[in-house]
Amino acid sequence: MLLGQTRAELERYKPALTKKSDFESFWSETLSTYVAERPEPALIKIDSAITEIEIYDVTIPGFNGDLIKGWFLTPKNLLGDRPVVVVFEGYGGGRGNFNEWLFWANCGYPTLVMDTRGQGGGHRRGDTPDGLYPRGSSSAGFMTMGIDSKEDYYFRRVFSDAVAFVRAAKSLPHVDPTRIITTGGSQGGGIALAAASLAPEVFATMPDVPFLCHIHRAIELTDSYPYQEIVNYCRIHRTDSDQALETLTYFDCMNLVTLAKAHALISIGMHDPICPPDTIFAMRNHYAGPVDTQVWEFNMHEGGASDQNLLQAQWLQALLAKEEK
Repeated sequence: MLLGQTRAELERYKPALTKKSDFESFWSETLSTYVAERPEPALIKIDSAITEIEIYDVTIPGFNGDLIKGWFLTPKNLLGDRPVVVVFEGYGGGRGNFNEWLFWANCGYPTLVMDTRGQGGGHRRGDTPDGLYPRGSSSAGFMTMGIDSKEDYYFRRVFSDAVAFVRAAKSLPHVDPTRIITTGGSQGGGIALAAASLAPEVFATMPDVPFLCHIHRAIELTDSYPYQEIVNYCRIHRTDSDQALETLTYFDCMNLVTLAKAHALISIGMHDPICPPDTIFAMRNHYAGPVDTQVWEFNMHEGGASDQNLLQAQWLQALLAKEEK
């Protein structure tokens, strides 16, 4: 089922931004206070049956110095420094097993995978706790955790962790620090966009059917989870809903990407009930950098799946070749 507006309407759809006057200062102060300028990654080499890729268990200090787990995979026998792909995970998932992240390394790119703090009880396990932060009353899941305050909101920590991973990637072995690429699907796509918006080091971003875009429109348009967590919260906290919705404006990628300068390839599934096309087009039409779009006309939240992976690899290869001329 098609959701929302027609394709022709969506190509022009550019709703008013919802960001507040202190939006940029909030993020500037958050990063300067809680994220190290040069986070130092700790690497432990993993012995495995995989013979052509070096694999490391990685730990990087994220928001407030919290130690965030991840994986670092790099092809063996690289002749020089290479672009690095920083990967973020979908909602409910953690870093899982290292053998689940071989695609970009097999394309010749060192790959850094971030474990999403507190998640990992869904489709892929995680190894990073969130820590003892104020949360208040919330609905099940992560979308309303700390939502009564932008300072305490869960995704403030997650987006800060993502910036820390981008900064740390510059010091990893075999990495070209001028060619950092962020990517991920769904929640991972939203985090990839946030990292590209908040970390000027990002050269390119490839968010796949990204979540956390035009959030106010999403909760009007779909009853699907995780957005439904916000509706559930506001239904119970009916007198606090205005504050909750204001908090979300600081973490809405539609607002964040007005700061982005990285090259972007954004994918959209036109039948997607989880991240409706309205929400992604709204973000794309506010994106401040150069942007390409891949629309999957008949797909839901899977988007282009493995076809999108191949398209991303071709797009990135062409972009890097163009930049080298």
